[in-house]
Order: sequence, then structure tokens, then C-alpha cells
Amino acid sequence: MTQTPTVNFANFLHELSKVTSAMKGFMRQKFKEHDVNITFEMLQVLRFLWGKDGVNQQEIADAILKDKASLTYLLDNLVRRKLVQRTEDSQDRRNKIITLTDEGQEMKDLIMPWITEMFEIAGRNIPSELIGSGLILFEAIYLNFEQQNK
Repeated sequence: MTQTPTVNFANFLHELSKVTSAMKGFMRQKFKEHDVNITFEMLQVLRFLWGKDGVNQQEIADAILKDKASLTYLLDNLVRRKLVQRTEDSQDRRNKIITLTDEGQEMKDLIMPWITEMFEIAGRNIPSELIGSGLILFEAIYLNFEQQNK
């Protein structure tokens, strides 16, 4: 008996949720083993800043797909841990520029090998063509929602 497209899609999204959960669990285990006091969501912020430091909160929120309130909470926690700092934007005092502290930058050397390991585990025995097809699939799904919201 074949499943309907809706059921197939629901199953697909359930599997995607399991993968996301497995990746978060992998990183949580690494954090615990090495006594790193951050969450997966904080890691998303740090990872963005490791690629582009010194940006405003809205740019980070857009990049990691978090609303401004959620990002503010994450940044408050990262500031308390002395991993990032907020400074006033010289162009617009209402904006805050988020930059890594030395500790936040140094954390990259510790964590990036774990991220690489996680990606290697996730991609094991998966042909690059299949991964490319997956990217196309996710872009198409996203575009469906973008068109729906117009």
C-alpha cells in the first residue's frame, strides 16, 4: 500500500526532526564531556560570529532564523559567559554591535573540530549527489512557503 504525498511528507519532516535532534544531542554530549557551558542555540550565534564578527543583532537573528526576543536572551547568556560583548553602534545608538571576546574567539578552536566530526558522521556513506538533491529539495520547500506568504 502506497502512502499519500501528505503522509510521505509528514514522515520526511519527522525524519528531519530526528536528524536535528541527533545533531543537537551530539553537540550537547561534547559540551558535557569538555565542561563547555553553552547550548546548541548559543553555538549557532557563536558560529555565525566566527564567520562574521561585529554585526548588529538583527543580522544575527536573520542569519540563524531567531526572533529578536529569542536572540536577546541568547546574547544575554553569551555576555554573562564572557563570550560576546555588545557595543553601541556609532552610526545609530539604538543598535548594538555584537562582537566576540577573546574567549569567544578561542572557543572556535575547541568546538570546530566537533562540528566537523558531526558533519562527517552525518554525511557518512551519503553520495554528494544525494546531498545536492537534498539542498534543492529544501530550497523548493522554502520557496513554497515564501510564495504562500506573498
